[in-house]
Amino acid sequence: MAGHDFDPEGRRLPIKIDRASNGEYAPLRLTRTQELARRLAHEAASENARALGLSRRAFLVSAAGAASTLSACNAANPDSRGGAFAVPAEAARDHDLAAATVGGDEFIFDVQTHCVEPTGSWATGSTGQLWRTTLEQVFGQASKCTSGSFDCYSARMLAKEVFLDSDTDVAVVSALWGTPNPTPIDYAAESREIIAATGGEGARALIHGGVFPNEPGEIEAMDEKAQVYRVDAWKLYPQWGSDGRGFFLDTSDEAQHFYEKARQLGVTTVAVHKGVPLPRLDYDYSSPRDMGPAARANPDLTFLVYHAGFEGGVAEGPYDPADPKGVDRLIKSHQDAGFRPNEGNLYAEMGSLWRYFMTRPDEAAHVLGKLLKHFGEERILWGTDSIWYGSPQDQIQAFRTFTISEEYQERYGYPALTAQAKRRIFGLNGARVYGIDVGALRQGSLDRRRATYRQEPNPSFATFGPKSRREFLALWDARGGRPG
Repeated sequence: MAGHDFDPEGRRLPIKIDRASNGEYAPLRLTRTQELARRLAHEAASENARALGLSRRAFLVSAAGAASTLSACNAANPDSRGGAFAVPAEAARDHDLAAATVGGDEFIFDVQTHCVEPTGSWATGSTGQLWRTTLEQVFGQASKCTSGSFDCYSARMLAKEVFLDSDTDVAVVSALWGTPNPTPIDYAAESREIIAATGGEGARALIHGGVFPNEPGEIEAMDEKAQVYRVDAWKLYPQWGSDGRGFFLDTSDEAQHFYEKARQLGVTTVAVHKGVPLPRLDYDYSSPRDMGPAARANPDLTFLVYHAGFEGGVAEGPYDPADPKGVDRLIKSHQDAGFRPNEGNLYAEMGSLWRYFMTRPDEAAHVLGKLLKHFGEERILWGTDSIWYGSPQDQIQAFRTFTISEEYQERYGYPALTAQAKRRIFGLNGARVYGIDVGALRQGSLDRRRATYRQEPNPSFATFGPKSRREFLALWDARGGRPG
């Protein structure tokens, strides 16, 4: 896989500005500003490549290519008052300066990645055909990822995109929703071994055990997931139910039975999908309003709120407790439960949220500013929702260089997004939650394997999720209107 040239003409940008979603929200059309940023980035890539005597592909693969694209995002947002990328214009033609700007040595722990079993029973019939069609559209020709298979979404592709093409040190392979499940527990465990073979020995890959406590037999199945497959945490989708009904984490009997079993098994970290309402399922169960009460009532459990209550299409501004929408709903639940910054057992996770807002600088400043102000820099977790967005390297480079303006800090009381805050969010917080010895992991074969690969890197710069409303709806129609 690593030896194949995915984009020989250099048509894809290293900071991916497109409509791809994670398949759980309808892709939105790019804003005029995003379209302008993409156009400026392509123009700058051609000009800078010529100036440096490089092909477009060679330029875009370099650190200067990423710096050039981020500079184009700044140029497309000259009136942005909340946030920007701290990228010197000179970095677009200075490889050393570019590497110093978009590179870093942080410990990066991605607590939300995904892959699917290429040959699983879920992949048959109309759903399988739809994903094959999408695969071909993404790569132009199916042979790029082995015709007739789901290799683009496999653990092997995840290992390449996440561990070789990005600076990620540790990743969680998180569970998906639905039955039959695209990521059954045995394949999640296999993905752990595949990543180890890539050079990710030790605790480089962790896995979630998906649990649907409102479904028969699910609580009982937790024993095998914990004792045989050694899951590191649980993953809940409160919206899901085979009868179309979900459950609330603070009041339902199903949640209480789950908590009791988790305690019994000694696996007490719980990742919960909140926000990003799943189509055609009850909207109320996607609201994070129950997360504060659930965390307060169960102090011996650790709750990770995936997507932080984010909703596609909902603009983010200053925190408004009187009419909370999007991330504000989680913040209100957190505040109403009496949590203070950097305290407690409730965490906000950034999967899909950062990818969505990172090319919307003012909204990005509000989202990050609000979470820093209310949750604190020690209660925010790095997650990218890859492989749906391809390699997370562009999300990493964008976050490394993003700044919240002094104006927004003064006007809204947002803390600065400091280097220390970024280190904590990137990985130190997640390491604390999962009990990872960061020092021990930084001396392994992954670093050597990655260094060898990057002598001749071959990133795809592709995104794999649906990129239009038509693709998105076809995906759900192929599943009978429900996620399974």
